[in-house]
Amino acid sequence: MQQESAVIIGVGAEQGIGGALCRRFAREGLHVIAGGRTAAKLDLLVDAIRRDGHSAEALVMDVTAEADVLALFDHAMNLPNGIAPPSVVVFNAGNNQMIDFRQLSAEQFEAFWRVGCLAGFLAGREAARRLLPLGRGTVIFTGASASLRGKPGFAHFSAAKGGLRMIAQSMAREYGPLGLHVAHVIVDGGVDGERLRKAYPAFVERAGADGLLNVDAIAEQYWQIHAQHPSAWTHEVDLRPFREAF
Repeated sequence: MQQESAVIIGVGAEQGIGGALCRRFAREGLHVIAGGRTAAKLDLLVDAIRRDGHSAEALVMDVTAEADVLALFDHAMNLPNGIAPPSVVVFNAGNNQMIDFRQLSAEQFEAFWRVGCLAGFLAGREAARRLLPLGRGTVIFTGASASLRGKPGFAHFSAAKGGLRMIAQSMAREYGPLGLHVAHVIVDGGVDGERLRKAYPAFVERAGADGLLNVDAIAEQYWQIHAQHPSAWTHEVDLRPFREAF
């Protein structure tokens, strides 16, 4: 039998959601293709996965560049050594920054939209094109609380994440009946990963151990979505620490 494979798009630090997703799917025996923009970070993650006896490779890419996304899927559909085309694709790319709406430039707005929404469209479209002929597969998009509402200083982020959510809903309704499971995961709260710890150490300290989302716990939910029986598919799930107000 061929080994299953997974494509994880938007992988950064080893201690982040993307890294945790790669580790979780690799632990189930899937060959993982980790797509991200920083070769050094990807290599550290892939080396760690391989040291644990699992299978993974890195692919440096710009998620907003159509040519890079096409190249990623071309590669994933033609893997060597008895590895099957991907059974799961996760779009996890995103960026976030608080910017006063009056100070927000058109260039900044477009940059956030390109990463948070356009890139998701490219990944979702290619996943549908490649997996639908196989009659199976899971596509999961990472959302945020901004997917549901706009907050002061985050109009650009909310616009991108709200658009991504609509892409996920449209894909689910169009392709679910054809065997493609499309899901959207709302990550509501601070994520206990390298990015937050480096950028906002005071926030991490105030939140405490129970106030942040654990990256491995998040990744577990993605695996459970992928493993669901088709008679009881989840389209959307929201994840937050039990102490998080919502």
